[in-house]
Amino acid sequence: MISSSSDEKTAGYDVLIKNARVVDGTGNPWFRADVALRDGRIARVGRHLPGTARVVVDAKDRILAPGFIDVHAHVEDIFSYPDAENFIRMGVTTLVTGNCGASVTNVGEFLGRYRETPLTVNLATLIAHGSVRAAVMKYADREPTADELAEMKRLVAKAMEEGAVGLSTGLIYAPGSFAKTDEVIALAEVAGAAGGLYVTHMRNEGNGVLEAIEEALTIGERAKLPVDISHLKVATPRLWRQSDRVLGLIRAARARGLEVTVDQYAYTASSTSLESMLPNWVLAGGQQEARQRLADPATRERVKRELRESLESKQRTDFSYAVVAFYGANLDYNGKNLVEVTRLAQETDSLDAQLEQIVVMYEQGGAGMIYHSMHEDDVARIMREPFTMVASDAGVRKVGVGSPHPRGYGNNARVLGRYVRELGVLTLEDAVRKMTSLPARTFRLGQRGLIREGFIADLVLFDDRTIQDTSTYEDPHHFPTGVDAVWVNGSLVFQDGKLTGARPGQPVRRAVLGEVE
Repeated sequence: MISSSSDEKTAGYDVLIKNARVVDGTGNPWFRADVALRDGRIARVGRHLPGTARVVVDAKDRILAPGFIDVHAHVEDIFSYPDAENFIRMGVTTLVTGNCGASVTNVGEFLGRYRETPLTVNLATLIAHGSVRAAVMKYADREPTADELAEMKRLVAKAMEEGAVGLSTGLIYAPGSFAKTDEVIALAEVAGAAGGLYVTHMRNEGNGVLEAIEEALTIGERAKLPVDISHLKVATPRLWRQSDRVLGLIRAARARGLEVTVDQYAYTASSTSLESMLPNWVLAGGQQEARQRLADPATRERVKRELRESLESKQRTDFSYAVVAFYGANLDYNGKNLVEVTRLAQETDSLDAQLEQIVVMYEQGGAGMIYHSMHEDDVARIMREPFTMVASDAGVRKVGVGSPHPRGYGNNARVLGRYVRELGVLTLEDAVRKMTSLPARTFRLGQRGLIREGFIADLVLFDDRTIQDTSTYEDPHHFPTGVDAVWVNGSLVFQDGKLTGARPGQPVRRAVLGEVE
């Protein structure tokens, strides 16, 4: 597929990709074309391009698309795993980290690490409300003083000056969960004034999802900045198949002039911490204080009572929907649901025993969890919306470690294989748009997301007839099939089923709007 060409001294292009079906990221129908690359950018797009190149690639009528942009990643540790192989093998060339209220607070230093540790992928970051709040107030469950709020605003302003693309919140997680709406608005105003957007893991994605959306929209309207709702879902059986009500609120906000988008992964299970199941009040002050509270028998019983009430409000009778992804205190629990874990640990699986097991596991360091909480009909309905982006909500995977959510290995391929080719939920062209130009424009990522002359040469070549996720909940550590080649900033980083060793990724800072048009 890839071959050397004529004398490098006389070559007109660095790379010439011939015989491709180009899906250019706009949502328009594919077309046949050659694409030439020079100096990390797309130099020419056209039928039967003249000229020579140092490297010629025969695409063999496969799909050439812009590199996929994953706007919802959790990769603060990426400089320890610079290949980011699980993302590259999905065709992802740019990541946005700092989501769900957790980020680095020194954005300039973080993005500057490229100088000492190059990456295969491009990387942007949000500045996170929860991390900023923790830096100023630790885990205090109260409103900030005027001085504390001023210091939080200063940290957000500094991060935006250093290139953050917006402000994120994780309003189900401590300490973000302790904040009232006005506090978030005050910080969102700072991000908005610098040209950023507001990205939120909302306060509730289950029974209170409608109210949580209203809060997110209020923050955007009052702070006067765009809103992206992270991993939009309906995570409660009580509201399954009612996602049109959720989407209706977003459509109405857009109709009245608020720029609102959502992102989504293509699965019916979510993944987050065990801690997220516990009542917010018990987490105030951090883990040490929480453990001290739980040592009190009356407090412990109150926590278990509230866990039981939350379970019943979701119309569930046990915790079999919750599966352990990684539990450091006992690796035997990985891959088992909480009913199975309770039976293993206590030789009974009564609901009382399950409630106690959740508390014990938190006390012993907590766990990463997978929650089977959504309905396929809602996933598909949300995916069809024109304002929905594709995003994994994943980190860099360590092959063989734990039983992580399969989305970190297969999300983009699953959309293209299952939801485009098999189910017809999306057209190929619209799926690619949701992975490329829509995220580039929404997050102001500059000249990325389109196959257009002058744009940065982040590209993925794949076979739309065979691309498929192979990672499952039961056996997650598998890469997808069907991705042939990936270029980042014009350099080939993946071909013939393996990484090339090149690490041409770049830090990505917020661009002015005109740079993505």
